[in-house]
Amino acid sequence: MITEQPGPVKGNCRIVVDTCADFTPEIAATLDVDILAFPYIVDGTEHLDDIWKSMTPKEFYDRLRSGARASTAAIPLGHYLEFFTACAEEGTPTVYLCFTSALSSSYDYACKAAAEVLKNYPEFELHVVDNALPSAAAELLALEAVRQRRAGLTASQLAAWAHEAKSYVHGFFTLDNLDALAAGGRIPPAAAQLSSKLDIKPSLSFDLSGALSLTGVNRGRKKALRSLVKGFKENWVPDSALPITIVSSDAEKDADWVEAAIRKEEGCKSLTILRGSVGPTIGAHVGPGMVAVIFWGQNRGEKMSLSDRIARRVRGE
Repeated sequence: MITEQPGPVKGNCRIVVDTCADFTPEIAATLDVDILAFPYIVDGTEHLDDIWKSMTPKEFYDRLRSGARASTAAIPLGHYLEFFTACAEEGTPTVYLCFTSALSSSYDYACKAAAEVLKNYPEFELHVVDNALPSAAAELLALEAVRQRRAGLTASQLAAWAHEAKSYVHGFFTLDNLDALAAGGRIPPAAAQLSSKLDIKPSLSFDLSGALSLTGVNRGRKKALRSLVKGFKENWVPDSALPITIVSSDAEKDADWVEAAIRKEEGCKSLTILRGSVGPTIGAHVGPGMVAVIFWGQNRGEKMSLSDRIARRVRGE
């Protein structure tokens, strides 16, 4: 499951992911990838995200409800150096699908570590891909990456596939309140207080860089949950081979409601729907009560605004 040193490789390349993909313990145990653990801190004590091995989701979110302060940190540069060096010594071409650079400095650390390792092992093939996908959106990308490896993609082909495929993964989510975002400095505390007083529930998604984006506001929780189903209906591309995922941060009843609503949609009665819990690294920033639906759909790049298209050209993308 969680990897300190590279494990055995069954395919033609090694796939590395991290715990910000919010895998379920069952999927993590059978995925045949290396999983790097993100650190998180609760009331000054550092933990490693071990995919709910040492703490259950309810225990973690109940601590937040009781006033515990949670924060996160990037995977250290030194850990990347140690891990990539071990991969190079083993020799199998390696692809790391790294947590979005829009929300963490881990991608920068991974790139620096990769460059250093390749100086010492110039023949080693190592690709670090910014997955640009928070939470279980990265899980869906990893699941399909494993299938594509099984179908014969090489490391370089898999990296190229991931760069393109990530823009086809969609995610819509809502939060019960904005307290955790305010505590983490991502929004002003006054905005969180006003939202709570007015019973305003945000609808959110993520852009092509992996940064969070506000897609709407709702008066009340039920309307916010309906907005998730609406986002799914408008963007899902039916494909029985591709599952969707519904995750929550200890809000299982609301996640049940979203699943039941989606199953009523045309073509969705027998759809494979994975369920899971938002891990502590993401959970530290969103708090209890998040619900998200994540799925494969149409290319998000084709729906960019004019401003975003200009920005991509400026960046040379």
